[in-house]
Amino acid sequence: MIINQRKYALELLSDICFLAARFASTPLDPAHKLQKHQGSPYHDVPEYRRLIGRLLYLTTTRPDISHAIQQLSQYVSKPMDTHYNGACYVLRYIKGSPSKGLFFPATNEFHISAFAYSDWASFPDTRRSISGFCIFLGSSLISWKSKKQTTVSRSSSKVEYRALVQLTSELQWLQFILHDLHISISQPASVFCDLRRLYI
Repeated sequence: MIINQRKYALELLSDICFLAARFASTPLDPAHKLQKHQGSPYHDVPEYRRLIGRLLYLTTTRPDISHAIQQLSQYVSKPMDTHYNGACYVLRYIKGSPSKGLFFPATNEFHISAFAYSDWASFPDTRRSISGFCIFLGSSLISWKSKKQTTVSRSSSKVEYRALVQLTSELQWLQFILHDLHISISQPASVFCDLRRLYI
């Protein structure tokens, strides 16, 4: 089974006149860091908020843009033209792959694998870090998240541990749900993180 939002993605591109735009290979330019006061204020704040809201709805089946939209949504109160350009970059990426979505095979292993990652002090304005995780049931992606951490960490190790705490909470919640559905998983969940950064 494949779940995607192709019709919604094409309608979004059509409404903003991006059907003829060149497509991008990544959701955001990796060499460009968004900042709060970078550029000039964007002239239509409600338009930017509407666009980010529509892109947030698209992340229901597009985990590949979750991190980019998480970053762009930090500036909905006072967007700059650089933030709008970043949203347009995401639209160009969607234009190149409007049918991307989630794939659930008919046969699957009942084993949970989880991956955690964090980017230390990646927000130049606040020096806060970003945590992210994704959880697979067999080969099917069932949960993912990208979020700015609430506190400033003084080392990359603390950032990694906070990301693992968020991941562990999500794993416990999923195990409770599976238990309520009378689905038993005999093996413990496998958790992976960036060990090289933990022991530097």
